[in-house]
Amino acid sequence: MLYSTTPAAEKRRLFRERLASDELLRFPGAFNPLSARLIEQKGFEGVYISGAVLSADLGLPDIGLTTLTEVAGRAQQIARMTELPAIVDADTGFGEPMNVARTIQTLEDAGLVGTHIEDQVNPKRCGHLDGKTVVDEDTAIKRIRAAADARRDPNFLIMARTDIRGVDGMDAAVDRAKALVDAGADAIFPEAMRTLAEFERMAEELDVPILANMTEFGKSELFSVDQLRDAGVSIVIWPVSLLRIAMGAAGRALDTLNEDGHLTSRLGEMQHRADLYDLIDYEGYNHFDAGVFNFTITKE
Repeated sequence: MLYSTTPAAEKRRLFRERLASDELLRFPGAFNPLSARLIEQKGFEGVYISGAVLSADLGLPDIGLTTLTEVAGRAQQIARMTELPAIVDADTGFGEPMNVARTIQTLEDAGLVGTHIEDQVNPKRCGHLDGKTVVDEDTAIKRIRAAADARRDPNFLIMARTDIRGVDGMDAAVDRAKALVDAGADAIFPEAMRTLAEFERMAEELDVPILANMTEFGKSELFSVDQLRDAGVSIVIWPVSLLRIAMGAAGRALDTLNEDGHLTSRLGEMQHRADLYDLIDYEGYNHFDAGVFNFTITKE
């Protein structure tokens, strides 16, 4: 009932233990708190909170328009609704190194287990679009150092995302990743890898966990969990998949409503009321309410 019973510090500790194993952790992207609970119900290991999804939820493009307050607030709503660990996309850290430091502590307070900071120039753009620009190595290093120095819980995961593969090639991506690990990154998110061999090379060259982004319609081929595990990947995310599926279904339903004037033909595609009530634990709320509302209000 209500929110997660596992404290954030304990979520981080347990997440770090699993990340240190040979297990591949699957983090589908939640587009709201309810979908995070569904991800947990279906047996996944974690929840990912995408910057692209958070901006799209506001009707905005993924070009760095969201603020730390908006991202932290929504991330907290999602993270507290599940016992699973939740990782959030913090774009470029919302400013200069001191802003990055504040970002880390704010996200710690919001109950996240970790975040990633990228090396794009502001205003950033989606990692799978052409025309990206990355900052110089010194600036990228300062962002990660600020993040690592700012955290108060040593189990809070500082992940460095590098977009340099799409700008200067694979050799540059490996060199940048190594520099970011030396700066304090606990894990690396190499964006827009094109082949399994590129993921394998990253995993072989680095001594920290690697994240694979399996976003649809992007630069990367959509590899399976087994393929990525064999390539040495530790975490895989599907950041926008659930939102895309939900919006696709919503669009088809609206078309049906326009054409037929009713949604009878779509009932089989809908989440049943009983399933929704089970997911949000209606029964638990009812028991709780019956236990505390045990008095009678009378008029004098």
